[in-house]
Amino acid sequence: MRTLTPTLTLIAALALLAAPALAGPVTLKVNPVDDDGRVTLGDVFDGAGPAANFVLASRAGPSVVFEAAQLQAIASRNGLQWANPNGLRRVVVREASLAPATGGNTAVAVTTPTTTLPPSAPTVSAPPQRQARAARVIARNDMVEVAYAVGGVMLTVTGRATRDAAAGESVPILNVASGRTIDAVATGPGRAITGPEAQAARARSQFASR
Repeated sequence: MRTLTPTLTLIAALALLAAPALAGPVTLKVNPVDDDGRVTLGDVFDGAGPAANFVLASRAGPSVVFEAAQLQAIASRNGLQWANPNGLRRVVVREASLAPATGGNTAVAVTTPTTTLPPSAPTVSAPPQRQARAARVIARNDMVEVAYAVGGVMLTVTGRATRDAAAGESVPILNVASGRTIDAVATGPGRAITGPEAQAARARSQFASR
């Protein structure tokens, strides 16, 4: 019976993934905005079709920033094909009342690293509390790609972080498609791991901090 465990666990992990209807190619909106605090695929893409109501994140502040690669992966899992023809690195979705007028420079809403990168890490003179903050790799409400490895097979699912976390710290990830929460360990910006590998990642982080 022990040889069946990886297979059964793999089946359980697959239940975390949604299977939405296909909608085909989409284009990124010039100025992506939302007006209710819930950022959906329809807020970001033109032509999202049946996947338009899929919730990407809850906006707690004036804007939400997505890594383009993660946004592309989420779109693909929902049957949408975004080619990212401009090679963007990040996409910003703003509150509708704060967005620039339609027809403005697309860099205002869809940015490259040279225009909207956050400030660099605090200087050496920063107090310990700020230095600890700089170690954070995942922030609450970030979209995070969670990897799960079992029996030589790697699965990934994308969800929303429910709290801040540094590398090696536990971070519950909410799968917005299924409503289930995944107990994961942060491994880097926008990335986490769950399952047996999560314990190893946590142990390595604890050892390195000693």
